[in-house]
Amino acid sequence: MEKTVDKDEYIAQLESKCSQLETKTTQLKTRNTLLENKLQMTVEQLKIALLRRFGRSADQIDPSQQELFDEAELEENNSEDSEQIDEKDETVHVESHNRKKIGRKPLSKNLPRKTTIIDIPEEEKHCACGAEMVKIGEEKSERLHIVPPQIFVEEIIRPKYACKVCEGSGDEDKPAVRIAPTPATIIPGSITTPGLLSFIFTNKYCMYLPYYRQENGFKSIGVTISRQNMSNWQQKVYQKLLPMEEMMKNHLKTGHAMQMDETTVQVMGEENRPDTAKSYMWLGRGGPPDKPVVVYEYHPGRKAAYITDFLDGFSGFLQTDGYQGYESALAKHRFTHPEDKIIHAGCLAHVRRNFFEASKTQKKSKSPLQALSFIKKIYQAEDNLRKQNLADETFLEKRKETVLPLFEKFKTWLDKKLTQIPPSLTMGKAVKYALNQWPFLIAYLDCASLTPDNNKAEQSIKPFVMGRKNWMFSGSPAGAKSSCFLYTLIETAKANNIEPVDYLRCLFEQAPLCNEESELEQLLPWNITISKFKK
Repeated sequence: MEKTVDKDEYIAQLESKCSQLETKTTQLKTRNTLLENKLQMTVEQLKIALLRRFGRSADQIDPSQQELFDEAELEENNSEDSEQIDEKDETVHVESHNRKKIGRKPLSKNLPRKTTIIDIPEEEKHCACGAEMVKIGEEKSERLHIVPPQIFVEEIIRPKYACKVCEGSGDEDKPAVRIAPTPATIIPGSITTPGLLSFIFTNKYCMYLPYYRQENGFKSIGVTISRQNMSNWQQKVYQKLLPMEEMMKNHLKTGHAMQMDETTVQVMGEENRPDTAKSYMWLGRGGPPDKPVVVYEYHPGRKAAYITDFLDGFSGFLQTDGYQGYESALAKHRFTHPEDKIIHAGCLAHVRRNFFEASKTQKKSKSPLQALSFIKKIYQAEDNLRKQNLADETFLEKRKETVLPLFEKFKTWLDKKLTQIPPSLTMGKAVKYALNQWPFLIAYLDCASLTPDNNKAEQSIKPFVMGRKNWMFSGSPAGAKSSCFLYTLIETAKANNIEPVDYLRCLFEQAPLCNEESELEQLLPWNITISKFKK
């Protein structure tokens, strides 16, 4: 006998099965979306790795894509899910373009010149008609000559004098044998001169030539100077000028704005640490705008505690990248003076860098280009204001009138993109990073001496990064500290528009003549008088 199935029960079973299938379908769709996002994220990571390994280091958009900036913004604004942006509010004045002159650039007028006249023979200066030919003009051309560095030995002779009659008994207050004192030098008893030391140090810290390469270079011209000698000279110069280190560090905190950055360094012989451990070179750039200073410091880590030493006694704006250690240091920092207050500002260049990478991994999407368009207009507005040479108060007022609205529109766009783009993708990460940094990005608007980014600090730390590629590591903590000091002197000289080789030479000439530590203050880059090199 066949079992009778109730119609209502049968329909309920079908509905239950359909519900289960729908749930499973939804789960599969969700899983498929996650897998697609994961695949896209993996592809993006591969593209970024290839870009960083083989691509250009500069964050520059392909010239053929320049016109896509405004086009991308226009197309997204016309889409159904995009906010409308008033084009009148977006207008930014851009000065007319000046085309670069094509051809070879003239040689600097500051270079010494030697004139050579190539004239025709005297017999050719007579015309066949019998008249004397006259000079009606001339053609001038220039060629550049290079003479190898001149090396010579200065032989110092100090005559000795004595009295053969009384053999010194007639003048007992003075020595029997009299001789002129040894000239004061920064490293007594060595073969070094200010010119030699400045040449060696600028070769290493400006031209990125390690001491072992310089040793081979000296050998090629018949001079024997070992890398160990050069390292020892560096340490002795550091010890001689050690008071200047604290002076420059204190000067760093006298301005109302400071920028900081850090990068890795490998240091051998650190106490209780393997030679493979990662240490850090910290950099602070600040001081009064007309007397800037750049200070390097070596520390065996990246803890927030190392930041507080830079900040103790400082009050004003601190501009950094997005490393969380800076914010942690500010939160835990105990100021020496209770009235001190530090306002943390961020870096728009790091935000731009993330969208630039997204533009390389998501070529079909115009969202990265639209973000770059917003950032480009912020920089254009900032540059146009800088060119007007306004007083600080007027500049800040106009900046808030013109730049702040651009930031606000960018923020509105970012908030909307946050809900549309998966956070695991490159573009999603760029949007999230920008929004997390937002309070710090706009903080710079209240400081006239700050720009939207931390590029000046990064430019100051770049010579160290370039040098690290050649010398790889520091041989000891003492060597790392003395290297920091020389980088401090050289980069501060650059910031004050002084050639490092000239500054170091004059510093090494004048420092031995200082009898008090306080006299070294007159040898800081913004105080020193640069003298001409004397052969």
